[in-house]
Amino acid sequence: MIKVGIVGVSGYSGYTALDLLLKHPEVRVTYASANNTQGELSEIWPQLKGRTRLTCEKFNVDKAVETCELIFLAVPHTVSMQITPLLLDAGLKVIDLSGDYRLKSSVEYKKWYNQKHTDGANLRKAVYGMPELYRADIAKASLVANPGCYPTAAILSLAPLMATHPDIIESIIIDAKSGVSGAGRKASVALSHAEVSGNFKAYKVLNHQHAPEINLYLSKLSGQQNTVNFVPHLLPVNHGILETIYVSLNSKIQLKKWHTIYRKFYKTEPFVRLEDLGKQVELKNVVGTNYCDISLALSADKKLLVITGVIDNLYKGAAGQAIQNMNIMCGFDEGEGLQ
Repeated sequence: MIKVGIVGVSGYSGYTALDLLLKHPEVRVTYASANNTQGELSEIWPQLKGRTRLTCEKFNVDKAVETCELIFLAVPHTVSMQITPLLLDAGLKVIDLSGDYRLKSSVEYKKWYNQKHTDGANLRKAVYGMPELYRADIAKASLVANPGCYPTAAILSLAPLMATHPDIIESIIIDAKSGVSGAGRKASVALSHAEVSGNFKAYKVLNHQHAPEINLYLSKLSGQQNTVNFVPHLLPVNHGILETIYVSLNSKIQLKKWHTIYRKFYKTEPFVRLEDLGKQVELKNVVGTNYCDISLALSADKKLLVITGVIDNLYKGAAGQAIQNMNIMCGFDEGEGLQ
């Protein structure tokens, strides 16, 4: 049994993490905080009535250290790097759901997040929390940078291709769509029901902060510099991400061979499912789960590979993957609390 806390429990990712952890047989949730929301958790989230007596309080590092062994940080970007050094110095393990430790360059961080990184030492030490690629490193880590939601779907969809045939890639276009919960719980006119319902739009076109994260880890996989063209869109749904990825190729390979490459790459992965040839993945099949579903299609001239990946942005794209990482760090069964 491990004692865990959640900082940022009033947000969607924080709530999802708490909901899952309360059902985890190896975990006791001993601390919850949110700087802008205090009180009984069952008042903040009525869904939790009768499930916990925990109170949400303003963050206090001494209280967190006293009551926890591992902390989930579900806080806004730039906040985690203020808290993380204090927790690590006290001997706690940290899983950060923000973007503060995903990039390995403080220069890149400042460029994309518009603020200087103040914890360069831990930025370099942090392990990227994608189990399918970095499981062994995660098992030994004290600080895990949980991947972004868009990068999770993108990297998992492209990893087998990048790892086996990087030299035949001419270009990559990622056409990504996310549900509204990906933007967080803060009130916003642009995210209100009247603005989102019945609408569909692109945003931060070719300028989203997840693009350098995708480029970084795809480049590590391929062993060469890769740059994707990434365009996100806002879907009028609550949960889920669907990414249609167009890969232009300079060599012809049969679709069955691509399917075999993907099947072998993910053969032992518990949370990646490859769709049968001729079928396409759907958002509804992953919402409320920690799965990433992937499907493949190939143009008649075999020069365009279309990869479609779907995840739930709050599960495999955030809290679910964070708990998968916790299971690995603590030596639990990887699917504990997630199946």
